[in-house]
Amino acid sequence: MTEKYDSREDTEKHIKRVGEYLTKCIIELIHKAEMHDYDKIHDEKEKAMFDEYTPKLKHCTYGSEEYKSFLAGLKPALDIHYANNRHHPEHFENGIHGMNLLDVLEMICDRKASSERHSDGDIYKSIEINQKRFGYSDDLKNILKNTADFLVNKEE
Repeated sequence: MTEKYDSREDTEKHIKRVGEYLTKCIIELIHKAEMHDYDKIHDEKEKAMFDEYTPKLKHCTYGSEEYKSFLAGLKPALDIHYANNRHHPEHFENGIHGMNLLDVLEMICDRKASSERHSDGDIYKSIEINQKRFGYSDDLKNILKNTADFLVNKEE
């Protein structure tokens, strides 16, 4: 007669392994939190351009023609910034499809915080505009909206 299987040991190993993977993600997210946009204030060329354009961007509507014209003026700094920061789809040759889930999480947190800098900022409008801009799926759009809901509700 065979001994009855007890799943406890295998489940405890599984729980431990999941914890190890989550801890790896947590460590990376902490690093991302500490280093987010570090270059914007520590690279003098980049900083000078952001000093000029950030106040202009604050008072225009995200995605508008005026906004796009300011981005065009900021392009030299943005090229440097995108090259050094994985949380921007522009960092990757294949855009958002090159990002991992941690990059996407930093991206949505960045967009939420950026939307708060615009006088008429709206994270949900940003998600819609950027779906067209970066070509992400409806599934990812819904995940981003759900994450925005989480961020908005955590503020209250």
